[in-house]
Amino acid sequence: MNSAQVDAYLRRIGVEHPAWPTVDVLRELHLRHLQSVPFENLSIHLGEEIVLDEKRLLDKIVGAHRGGFCYELNGAFGALLRALGFDVRLLAARVYGEEGRLGVPYDHLALRVRTADGGDWLADVGFGAHSHYPLAFGDRGEQEDRGGVFRVIEAGPDAAGVRGGGGPAGFGDLDVLRDGKPQYRLELRPRVLRDFVVGAWWNSTSPASHFVQSLVCSRVTRDGGRITLSGTRLTVTAPDGRKEVSDLATDEEVLALYRERFGIVLDRVPTVREGGQKG
Repeated sequence: MNSAQVDAYLRRIGVEHPAWPTVDVLRELHLRHLQSVPFENLSIHLGEEIVLDEKRLLDKIVGAHRGGFCYELNGAFGALLRALGFDVRLLAARVYGEEGRLGVPYDHLALRVRTADGGDWLADVGFGAHSHYPLAFGDRGEQEDRGGVFRVIEAGPDAAGVRGGGGPAGFGDLDVLRDGKPQYRLELRPRVLRDFVVGAWWNSTSPASHFVQSLVCSRVTRDGGRITLSGTRLTVTAPDGRKEVSDLATDEEVLALYRERFGIVLDRVPTVREGGQKG
């Protein structure tokens, strides 16, 4: 990432160029990213190709003022952090689903970030409703955050009796919990972006993927709440958890809301086809 790309990315999230890669800078970048760049899967339902290439990710998120899902958001954010002097490692994770079962390998991409002032952090701007600030990687106690109470703990067996993805190589994995509920299991081995191509392909094409089955566009609001558009249903969540739900009646209303509340300009409304197939 060159200096012009860095400057454009920082303008996209409304942050001045930092002088030094400290934890305070990381916290500001993390929160502003969540507030500015939506978590969304619209490309899947617009027939747009998802390419895990740094330039393509920057073209989409910065150039086209779009969002994305984990591979895109954390992939691009990791590139920005690296360009600003942070030590960044990409980590693979498997997301917990129903009955505590783990999802497919490379189900999620998260970031391990080391700062110049000695911090070691789990940064994740690509998991939807999650922590607003990075989590201390080595802290095994409760970590209070505006997004909930989080813990990063040594992984135990999942509901199927599998620990760490199965076999000795999985020992040392970490589980990330939100309000006591496991969210995903992290592998500690550093990865590169191309390692996640198969996971991104599965999540964007398989009828079993919830990204294929439904639409979502969501971001953190400035007051610490959240705004989410799922198809035609708008949910505004206050910082105290209270929700206001309304349904949009026309395509024009949907397109206007994407534009005015998420900064996303579309020429047609994305829709989920019958059977969960993308369209």
